[in-house]
Amino acid sequence: MVDMTAHTQERTWSRYSRQERLTRFAVYAITLFAIVWAVRDIDIFWPWVWDAPNQIQSLAVRMWPLDFSGWMAIGSALMETVHIATLSTFLTAFIALPVSYIAAQNTTPNKVTLWIGRLILVSSRSVNTIIWALLFVAIFGPGVLAGILAVMFRSIGFIGKLMGEAIEEIDKKPVEAMQATGASKLKVVAYAIVPQVMPAFFAIIILRWDINIRESTVLGLVGAGGIGVLLQGSIDTFAWQTVATILLAIIVLVILGEAITSVLRKKVI
Repeated sequence: MVDMTAHTQERTWSRYSRQERLTRFAVYAITLFAIVWAVRDIDIFWPWVWDAPNQIQSLAVRMWPLDFSGWMAIGSALMETVHIATLSTFLTAFIALPVSYIAAQNTTPNKVTLWIGRLILVSSRSVNTIIWALLFVAIFGPGVLAGILAVMFRSIGFIGKLMGEAIEEIDKKPVEAMQATGASKLKVVAYAIVPQVMPAFFAIIILRWDINIRESTVLGLVGAGGIGVLLQGSIDTFAWQTVATILLAIIVLVILGEAITSVLRKKVI
């Protein structure tokens, strides 16, 4: 009888092969190197980091109790912030729709318009709202107009991209049916495309309005209007109790905006 144990080799189960372990180790090493390099390159002043808990405690003491003496000015600034978000979202809807139409592969007239539309969307999303605000403050001066334009130019990329994706996912059968009857392009868009994307359009607009409220709260830090103007002024004058009140007002505004958009989205979707 042949002893089979002499011909068998003991095998040990391993989750990863040797090549996979080496690859994972290389990825971890590169990641660790990148983190260490970034931390050393930004030149952090570590004594301030270690002292941060004491500074936070000191700042919290100076912020209490809250100062509600300027509640009328805060309320007016909050309404201005809401107006900036609302007007910018409203204006964006009219600009983003045609851009999304030419940025969608199934509706764009040709490749040139496709790349033009996508260039507009990428350019809009690539620049932060604060950068747009700085640009328009330099052009139009400090005020609400600069804030509205900044939020609008930032929102075009967001709404246009999501709307373009919604257009690309539509059912092609209604479009083909209308084209077969000889309908013009305008009628095809109005009766075959628009009805399919309208729910997504309203949902995206509501979502962006909520985002714009949050972004509008900081525009005043660069002079573009809204509650941020009061916040920056209070910080500059070391009125920390007023700063705490403004921060609380911003939190309440954001929560209300979130609640409103949640209800509206349920009605639309």
